[in-house]
Amino acid sequence: MPLQPPKHQIRALHTADTITVYQAFPPRIAEPAAAEGRLPEAFQRDRMTWIKPSFLWMMHRSDWGRREGQERVLALEISREGFDWALERAVLSAYTRRVHESQAAWKRELRQSPVRVQWDPERSADLGALEWRAIQVGLRGGAVRRYADEWIRRITDVTALADRIRRERDRALLPVETPYPMSAAVAARLGAATA
Repeated sequence: MPLQPPKHQIRALHTADTITVYQAFPPRIAEPAAAEGRLPEAFQRDRMTWIKPSFLWMMHRSDWGRREGQERVLALEISREGFDWALERAVLSAYTRRVHESQAAWKRELRQSPVRVQWDPERSADLGALEWRAIQVGLRGGAVRRYADEWIRRITDVTALADRIRRERDRALLPVETPYPMSAAVAARLGAATA
């Protein structure tokens, strides 16, 4: 039986230069994004957007791309430099005593930061909740604009793959997500284990 990963660890499909994150959109955003390799003007840069490195968590969130408004699942390869920039500025979306100096300090950071992080139960291939967590990174303000206009290297529509995995339950088709390296300072900020 494989060892259980640390409870809070970023696991993702990544290369030396990029990390793949997932988002689900309606066709009016997803189709031009996949065709042009960038998010279109219809993508709202003035509101918070959540990116997810876990493919199966995205499947849970979008019901395999069948939820209204999330009919197309995109894999967005973004620069690790951009993702790391976000992590360095991220604040947990909930106060955590072992991470934050005080509740007042956490609230102050939360108001000022353009990036939020949530840890939600990772999902199995049947979308059941697992004991360890998957990270979601929420971007707002300037962070959204950086993401949409600077960090994206490639966009792929993986809706058909999602549907095939849902029907066949073939784990061999899943993206291989391995621990994502981060500094001890960033890991402490996120209450996470380093890779």
